[in-house]
Amino acid sequence: MTLPAHDVDRPDHFRGLFRTDLMARALYAEGAGIARCLPAAVAVPADADDVPALARWAKRTGAALIPRGSGSGMAAGAVGPGVVVDLSRLTPIGTVNREAQRITVGAGALRGAIDSAARTAGLRFPVDPSSGAFCTIGGMIGANAAGVRTLRFGATRPWVLGVRCVFDDGTDAWVHRERPLPAHLPAVRRLVQALAEIERGVPRAALVHPGVRKESSGYGIAPALAPTGHLVDLLVGSEGTLALFTEVELALTPVAGATATVLATFSMLEAATVCAGLAAGAGATACELLDRTFLEVAARGGPTGVPQDAEAVLIAEVEGDGQNDCAGFLDALTRSWRENAAMQIHTAMEKEAAHALWALRHAASPILSQLAPRLRSMQFIEDGCVPPEQFPAYVRGVRATLDRFETLGVIFGHAGDAHAHVNPLIDTTAAGWRDRVHGILDSVCELTAQLGGTLAGEHGDGRLRAPLLTRVWGPDALAAFAHIKDAADPSGVLNPGCKVARDGDVPFDLLRHDPEAPALPPEAATVLAEIERTRDWSRFRLGEGSPAEPPAK
Repeated sequence: MTLPAHDVDRPDHFRGLFRTDLMARALYAEGAGIARCLPAAVAVPADADDVPALARWAKRTGAALIPRGSGSGMAAGAVGPGVVVDLSRLTPIGTVNREAQRITVGAGALRGAIDSAARTAGLRFPVDPSSGAFCTIGGMIGANAAGVRTLRFGATRPWVLGVRCVFDDGTDAWVHRERPLPAHLPAVRRLVQALAEIERGVPRAALVHPGVRKESSGYGIAPALAPTGHLVDLLVGSEGTLALFTEVELALTPVAGATATVLATFSMLEAATVCAGLAAGAGATACELLDRTFLEVAARGGPTGVPQDAEAVLIAEVEGDGQNDCAGFLDALTRSWRENAAMQIHTAMEKEAAHALWALRHAASPILSQLAPRLRSMQFIEDGCVPPEQFPAYVRGVRATLDRFETLGVIFGHAGDAHAHVNPLIDTTAAGWRDRVHGILDSVCELTAQLGGTLAGEHGDGRLRAPLLTRVWGPDALAAFAHIKDAADPSGVLNPGCKVARDGDVPFDLLRHDPEAPALPPEAATVLAEIERTRDWSRFRLGEGSPAEPPAK
C-alpha cells in the first residue's frame, strides 16, 4: 500500500533526513519527464549503510520506496506516490585503479564527475548520455542508459562490474561479476531460481526484440541467461524494482588519442539512414540524426547553414590513437557517404571546429523552451528504437502521426542505432489537447509494434511505459518480467508500478504541464521551474537555500 503523508512515521534506526511536510514533498513531485505526483514522504539516507533501515521499515509497513538520483529520467520512474528515497547524496568516488581500469563509486556520484576522475588517470567512462553532466550513475544503471557513443561502446550494462544492493528485506551485499554470488540471501536465491525457471520454460527469442540494437525495456533476462551472462545483467536496467543500489564498480577504458567530426546533409531520409548504418563499419563512435522537424525548429533561432531542402542531417564522430588514425577513419566515412547521396559534407579535426559542428545538435533545446507557455515539449513517445532497416519507416510514421494530429514535433536521435527521440510540442491552451496526447501515444505505440521495435531504447519503462508493454512484448516475456519482479520483491514495496504495471495503471494521470493541475506551493513551483530552465537536475532539493523548511518540532 501507499501510506498517506500524515500516517508516515519516521523509520526506526534511520539516520538521514525524513520529511513529510508539503514543501519537501512538492520539491520531489516532478522530474524531467511529464509526470507530477506528490510523494508520501522524502527520505535522504545519511550514507550507504543507512539504506537497509528503510528497506526493513518498508517491508514491515508496506510503504512503497521510490529510488531517485537527480530526477532527470524521462519515464517517471523516480516520481510516484510512495516514499521517494533520494540517493543523490551517496557521492563518494574512489581512487582510480589505473592498472585494472576500474573505479568504485557511490550510486549518487554524477556521471560527469566519474569521468573527470577517470581522466586524471588517462581513462574514461565512455557511456555518455546527453544528461551526463547531471545524471547519477545509479540512475544510469537503473535505466541501462546509453547515449551518443553507444555505436562504439554500447549501453551501461557491460561496463558495470558489480553493484552493492539493498534487497527487499534490508539485506545488503555486493553482486559482482568476479565474486561468488551471495546465495545465502533470500532475494538472490529467489532470483537465481526464477531465472532458471524462465530459462527452462520461455524461448530466448521471446525475451528480445530481434534486430533492435538498444533496449532498456523489460528486465535484462536475455543478457543474464547468455553464456557470459550474470545476475548483474539482470539488475542493470531494473529501475529500482529489484533492489536499491548504493555503490557500483565500473570498468573504464583509455582516453581517445584524437577525435574528428563530420556533418553531412541529405535530401532524402532514406539516404541518411543508409549512411548512418555505414557509420559503425567506418569506425564511427557516434552518429546522430537531425530530422527535418528538428532543422525547422532550429532555424527559428537564426541561420543554421543547412540547405532549406534538406530532409536530414547526420553528425558523426570518429576516434583513434592519433590524428592519422582519425584522418583515415574520416576519409573512409566521408567517401562512403558521398557514394550514398550526401549533399554537403563538412569535417573537423580540431576541437573548436568540431564543437561548431555539434552546436547544431544542441540548437533546438533553448528554442523549444522559448515556445512556452503556449507550446509545451512533452516527451511521452521519445525513446523508440527499431531494427535499422525499419528506421526510415519509423521516422516517417512519427512524422505522419504528428501531422495527423496537427502537432508540431521534433525528431532527432542516435541514427547509427536506429533510435529516435521525439518531442511533441503540445498547445495546452487548445481544446482537446489531452485527447491529442493520447492519440499520438496510441498511434506511435502501434507503429513501434508493427516495426518490431521497443518503446524504450535507453530511458527505461518507468511508470510511463509500463502499462504499454503489452503493445510490444508478448505474453511469455510479460509473464517472465512479472516472475522476476515477484521473486525479488514479494511484498511489492520496491518502486511498484514501475517497469511491471499493476491492474488499473495508466501511462500518466496528472501531467505537470496541465494548466488545470492542482498547484504546487509557489516556492516549490519556482524552484522546479528554475531547475528545468537551467537543467540543474542534480541540485539537492533539500539543501542549503532550499525553500523547504524542516517541519515544526
